[in-house]
Amino acid sequence: MREIVLDTETTGLDPNEGHRIVEIGAVELANHMPTGRTFHEYINPRRDMPIEAFNVHGISAEFLADKPPFEVIADAFLDFVGEGRLVIHNASFDMAFLNAELGWCGRRLLADAQAVDTLTIARRKFPGAMVSLDALCKRFEIDNSRRVYHGALLDSEILAEVYLELIGGRQPGLVLAPSAEGRRRGATSADETWRPRPRPVPLAGRLTEAERAAHSEMVEGLGESAVWRRYEA
Repeated sequence: MREIVLDTETTGLDPNEGHRIVEIGAVELANHMPTGRTFHEYINPRRDMPIEAFNVHGISAEFLADKPPFEVIADAFLDFVGEGRLVIHNASFDMAFLNAELGWCGRRLLADAQAVDTLTIARRKFPGAMVSLDALCKRFEIDNSRRVYHGALLDSEILAEVYLELIGGRQPGLVLAPSAEGRRRGATSADETWRPRPRPVPLAGRLTEAERAAHSEMVEGLGESAVWRRYEA
């Protein structure tokens, strides 16, 4: 399965108000594993850069002055994406901008069904918790120290790690190569004799002390007959 982890930077929040994409970054995954292929372009929006946007990503209008406009990179972008599933944090935002830009230059639009929103996945997995990219990096102990400003390619690389954690780590797409002996026996990479084994070291708990305290307080409020007390015992 081919997936494209993608992020954009823009001049503002709404393409219907004249805002444009100024950077696209994308990372290719195959069976949930990075392939090393990436797509990255800075884009001349042919307009000014509001200070609010500059403070987020640090990309100035002067820096973008000699960069290509979107229509110049549109075909290369669509070729890279192909029919791959798009993995995006807050997908509705990026998809609105991408389809606006594609529409303005007469290219095919991306189907909404092609996108997977990691923000939605995170909200379902951790209801009530902060699920920004930085918050998820902290939860999963992913190093994001290089992220002084938002940057499309860097954020895509970080999001790829976050995404793999959200879906259960790299195990879903792990395909073990057969040994030489296995090849002589005609075994495939998904050897039927393989069986999952217990982890040698249990995974560290991801509940924070604040979350534990909040849960205990909730159980106390339920009284002595609370079902949770059976599990605590």
